[in-house]
Amino acid sequence: MNNQATSTIFESLRKRSERIGFSIKDKKSGDWGEFTWNNIEKRIKHIAYALLKKGVEKDEKIAIFAQNSMEWVLTDIAIMSIGAVTVPIYATNTAKQANYILNDANIKLMFVGDEEQYGKALEVLDSNESNLKQVIVFNDNLELRNPSTIYFNSFTDIEDEDYLITEFDKRFSEVELDDLATLIYTSGTTGEPKGVMLTHNNLVSAFRIHDARLTNISEEDHSLCFLPLSHVFERTWTLYCIHRGVKVSFLDNPKLIIETLGEVKPTLFCTVPRVYEKVYNAIQNGIDNASKSKKKIFAWSVKQGRAYYDLENNGKRISRRLKIRKRLADKLVLKKLRNVLGGNLIMSPTAGAPLSAEIQAFMRAVGIPVTIGYGLTETTASVTAFPENRYKLGTTGTLMPELELKIGKENEILVKGPTVMKGYYNKPEATAEVFEDGWFKTGDAGQLNPDGSLVITDRLKDLMKTAGGKYVAPQPIEAMLTDDNFIEQAMVIGDERPFVTAFVVPNFAALKEYAHSLEIKFKDMEDLISIPKIKEFYDEKVTELQKELANFEKIKKIKLLPKEFSMEKGELTPTLKIRRKIIIKKFQHFIHDLYGTKQNI
Repeated sequence: MNNQATSTIFESLRKRSERIGFSIKDKKSGDWGEFTWNNIEKRIKHIAYALLKKGVEKDEKIAIFAQNSMEWVLTDIAIMSIGAVTVPIYATNTAKQANYILNDANIKLMFVGDEEQYGKALEVLDSNESNLKQVIVFNDNLELRNPSTIYFNSFTDIEDEDYLITEFDKRFSEVELDDLATLIYTSGTTGEPKGVMLTHNNLVSAFRIHDARLTNISEEDHSLCFLPLSHVFERTWTLYCIHRGVKVSFLDNPKLIIETLGEVKPTLFCTVPRVYEKVYNAIQNGIDNASKSKKKIFAWSVKQGRAYYDLENNGKRISRRLKIRKRLADKLVLKKLRNVLGGNLIMSPTAGAPLSAEIQAFMRAVGIPVTIGYGLTETTASVTAFPENRYKLGTTGTLMPELELKIGKENEILVKGPTVMKGYYNKPEATAEVFEDGWFKTGDAGQLNPDGSLVITDRLKDLMKTAGGKYVAPQPIEAMLTDDNFIEQAMVIGDERPFVTAFVVPNFAALKEYAHSLEIKFKDMEDLISIPKIKEFYDEKVTELQKELANFEKIKKIKLLPKEFSMEKGELTPTLKIRRKIIIKKFQHFIHDLYGTKQNI
């Protein structure tokens, strides 16, 4: 067997050829269609033959600019299997952002998804500012409007000729572990995007270390793919699921995640903390408006769940009495809450931003197995993760097998191991800056507990220094605020400022109910948040939430915003992280109001 990432995948496909591998929803009928691993292998090879017929060379960079789909993954594996390099582009990227990647990686061939990406691809083609020669469209319902574009089905409508099969076998066998497999451009929260070079060895090593850690996963499991495949987290997880023979269902619209979890009922899905924050706030909002008796039953049930899972996590004996109480709590409350996410979850890898210990504890008490982890694109995702038990809430778990970790200057987390990237494409200076004696400098600050669990304190670049010289870590403060049912999003401001302030986006559903309970009349959200009684309500809430903070960390003023931050407006990354620089630039006038100064931002 050839030692490269796709060979381990093909081996898995053949081993389970007649089992169901992928599932996709038919948009017209609403039914979920299924595909066997044998069918999937044939489709991957057929796409690879089409790429070879097109003349795709070894190490050639090929872009995929599309929302999640089965075709996305099939094409990705096909590209890597012939020694070419997959370059994902976020489906929400602008034409300008896509063009930067196309130029930097010298891409001539690109696959696109729906009208949104196709329209942006046409902008690039029409501008003559890149080397892009052909665009292949996954959606064959679109109207093609450029001679350099072709439908995916037309592109792959070829015979499996002997010379293509022979060439595929040759190219497949020639791929080496050190060869580049993919080029993943960072989302660019600060500065211009950098192309992270991940090799076949990085991917194979990621599979291997997850095999050692995730012993409870089997081919009976089922994962829902909903985070962007263009991000290292979902992409690596989905490839890993294929490696393990886990069935994968694809969701192309992440806004339908809760509805789809109820339909698909997966045992696994990787997600970001924002999803659990929304679920938690929705549950709390429901309880706030429930009767006294229902509130008591809810509180008692969660208490039983917490006691049960705390003992289970620490390997301690669970009394018969607690088991009976837990069964009753399940019947009364907990099972209904689990069913919100499908009811079958055995593990939910969660990373990308902080999730408070309170929400982690609540989800675990309910029986929703949130598995917190930490990783970066540059480390092929996972560096640390909760073990199966004896995990510590409020941490990001313990170090994955085969990796090394230490805390460097300014508490920076340094990582070494076989999953660490080769470097940044076309950026030798940037590559040199992030390596120190063979250790990768993550840019994240953290601390190691005596039990080996890692706590992330903040992103070093996000650390704020007030005008008084005090350092403030915004992310833990923001996570603390968004734990509250009435706060949907928050962004702390304070760099080079005399005191800390914040933008606060209310949970509008909860706020509307609160306003109605007080018989407050309003036209829209902008009108509602301008009412003095509502402003006072949020001022008091923020003051109460931050009472444990040091005085220099405390938010002195807030600005309520009438709309959520969004990906579409460029205010969030595709994994729902706040893009601070963009928000600060966009809302300078509000910052001026908060500080009463015209100082440049």
